[in-house]
Amino acid sequence: MSEPVRTMGDIGRRIALRRQQLGLTREEVAARAGTAPAYLQYVEDKPAAAPGTGFLLMLANALETTVAELRGGGADLPPGVGRAAYHPELLELDPQECRARLSTHGVGRVAVSTPHGPAIVPVNYAVVDGAVVFRTAPDAAPALAAGTEAAFEVDHIDEALSQGWSVLVVGRAEHVTDPAAIQHLADEARTGPWAGGDRELWVRIAPERITGRRIQVR
Repeated sequence: MSEPVRTMGDIGRRIALRRQQLGLTREEVAARAGTAPAYLQYVEDKPAAAPGTGFLLMLANALETTVAELRGGGADLPPGVGRAAYHPELLELDPQECRARLSTHGVGRVAVSTPHGPAIVPVNYAVVDGAVVFRTAPDAAPALAAGTEAAFEVDHIDEALSQGWSVLVVGRAEHVTDPAAIQHLADEARTGPWAGGDRELWVRIAPERITGRRIQVR
């Protein structure tokens, strides 16, 4: 099987996405990396931009990630095939840290019961007013979470270091039907369904329990 083709423009998109996940402006990232905001904008916006390794090292440090992640080296690799670290340590995350990690990501998984049995489906989500919210279609599997006690999970895996974390949210899921509430969610959410199409049904999961774990290397 041939390897996927990636363009240099992918780096710009990954930089912009990571910056947005951290809630940082171009000026703030540029100051961290010791570069000019105008050059950072050029790298983000121009598909032909080809930043050097030295610049990417500084930028990866500023964005709290790795050069491999910015280059998309693990984008098509199944997580979890690496060896365990020599001295792994499994830690419980406190609720505050769970919420902080939950708010930095945009794709998670919701568990639902379907006519064909249990299923776990990915959704693009946001955290608004402390609740997990996502858009879906009325006949799509994620919509089945409404009216139930739902489980929602998000995680991050660092394959190179054999470490990562996961956060689990359990709470009552409900359809959002109030027009003012729907408009509020639309204004506050920073991401939409990647699947596209008519997915205007909002589902909100109000956390009743939130737990998390992290594997680190001692």
